[in-house]
Amino acid sequence: MRIAVVGHVEWVEFVRVERVPVAGEITQSAEAWCEPGGGGAVAAVQLARLAGSVSFFTAVGDDELGRRCRDELTALGLELEVVVRDEPQRRAVVFLDSAGERTITLLGRKLVARGDDDLPWPTLSDHDAVYFTGGDEAALRAARGARVLVATARELPTLQRAGVQLDALVRSALDRGERYRPGALEPTPRLVVATEGADGVRYSLEGEAERRIPAAALPGPRVDSYGSGDSFAGALTFALAERRGPDEALRFASRCAARALTRRGAYGGTFLP
Repeated sequence: MRIAVVGHVEWVEFVRVERVPVAGEITQSAEAWCEPGGGGAVAAVQLARLAGSVSFFTAVGDDELGRRCRDELTALGLELEVVVRDEPQRRAVVFLDSAGERTITLLGRKLVARGDDDLPWPTLSDHDAVYFTGGDEAALRAARGARVLVATARELPTLQRAGVQLDALVRSALDRGERYRPGALEPTPRLVVATEGADGVRYSLEGEAERRIPAAALPGPRVDSYGSGDSFAGALTFALAERRGPDEALRFASRCAARALTRRGAYGGTFLP
């Protein structure tokens, strides 16, 4: 299969602490490291692991961190279709507490590819699936050329302006930045998915009542939650591209999300401080 992600990457600084510091407090970290992350990058690596390869349409900053993002994502197996912006690479600081929960602070503007960038947008019409986490309306319309289009609800304003048919809309019911109400998109997504962490997943098909599936069992000790939701979305995109039914696709994606909870950081690898 040919699968792509149209979205964003962030340079992420991970800090493991006993608990997230409160105002005025000084704490000591247990460990710290850096690696490229963000919803687009994490989903793309998940898809590359499942499909063997994936094209990642993105933008990076014109600085050392932007170059490191490109180099390390290439090393992780992504086929990059990238434009360099004349501005700093977006960064994120992630606290990981003793329970494995992540707390994220973003630094800088979200960098995404646009439809007028010199990238091979027409090739997306030959793809089996695209997952969209960021871009302008023209980029989203190019992504709609794929057989399956999945998008995050975090990009709701762009989705509303583009007016394309989504095969699936994915959101976290625990994240206020990913709220969605029925009727907010026209046309209505064929499948709307809301993840609820340990409580599983709620989903509804167009014109049908909402259903629920339980969370998958963890295959090992919980390490941290960073990237679990993005891994879920990437795996769901893959399963829908394989023409699996919604229930089977969501159970598969839940298993991939559960595995993500047992690995360190975005990908489970070892990265330099």
